[in-house]
Amino acid sequence: MKNILYIGNQLSQKDKTETTIDTLGALLESEGYNVSKTSTKKNKVLRLLDMLLHVVKHRKSVDYVLIDTYSTTNFYYAYFCGRLCHYFKLKYIPILHGGSLPNRLRHSPKLSRQLFDNALINVAPSQYLMSSFNAEGFYNIMHIPNSIALEKYQFNKRSITDIRLLWVRSFSNIYNPKLAIQILKALKEDHLSASLCMIGPDNDGSLKETRAFAKKMNVEVEFTGKLSKAEWHKKSKAFNIFINTTTIDNTPVSVIEAMALGLPVISTNVGGLPYLIQNENDGVLVESNNTDAFKNAIIKLKTDATLLSKIVTNARDKAEAFDWEVIKQHWFSVLS
Repeated sequence: MKNILYIGNQLSQKDKTETTIDTLGALLESEGYNVSKTSTKKNKVLRLLDMLLHVVKHRKSVDYVLIDTYSTTNFYYAYFCGRLCHYFKLKYIPILHGGSLPNRLRHSPKLSRQLFDNALINVAPSQYLMSSFNAEGFYNIMHIPNSIALEKYQFNKRSITDIRLLWVRSFSNIYNPKLAIQILKALKEDHLSASLCMIGPDNDGSLKETRAFAKKMNVEVEFTGKLSKAEWHKKSKAFNIFINTTTIDNTPVSVIEAMALGLPVISTNVGGLPYLIQNENDGVLVESNNTDAFKNAIIKLKTDATLLSKIVTNARDKAEAFDWEVIKQHWFSVLS
């Protein structure tokens, strides 16, 4: 079987959210691939050095190098690792993450060309990023969605009497967690029975800010911190609406998971979300950073049982297309 070096932010053991290097890496190992992963270093400079050293170390034994590729500071990890792979004539495959990658293509055209044009192929988890790359003249790109192990997701249809909101994400400014607090406040101001649970680790200080904001708004919110997938899936049974408040996004796995679990999803209409959700068919899309739009969508789901049933049924059907048993065939074709 093939030897793979997987480069990414492997920080889930250091109170960060699991990323693709954790999930896809484990799934490929389960299929018999030999996967070496890096890096677990929390310091950014040490992490980059660790990644580069792994490329040097494995240059004579590796068949493919997978590189999780983001749009902000972490873009440079991918760039330098990709250039080193190119120097050693290694087959490397950037896996594209982050709703701001289209901006990166425009703001760093030379670096982007050097990284993406020299790749064996670029893998886009969303049609949004694939179309954005095509629009900028990149065609060595393949759409392989993020995957879930569907058998681990128990589908439960829910009714909505009391509104019980669930938010699952790392706490980052780009995910706009304070909007969830504003939504809860707006519901309570309309004298609706509503609660909110926010699950996820802190990424940039936003968790502390969001806690303080909830206190300022005088609303009670449950903050759990980081939970494992199994833990938050179990906890999700007590909730009946999933809200995704982000201002920038690609195709968040947490939204796919919510769809698989039977939670109706209300999300901002940004980035890759309209490529994932068909409005009022398998979820609800609303304007970004619009409290009233969220509130009105929540009330509509609460009062329209037919719409609610249609959305959760269709969402589960859509989630089945993200099952690893389906997605793995695409990876086999790339890593043959």
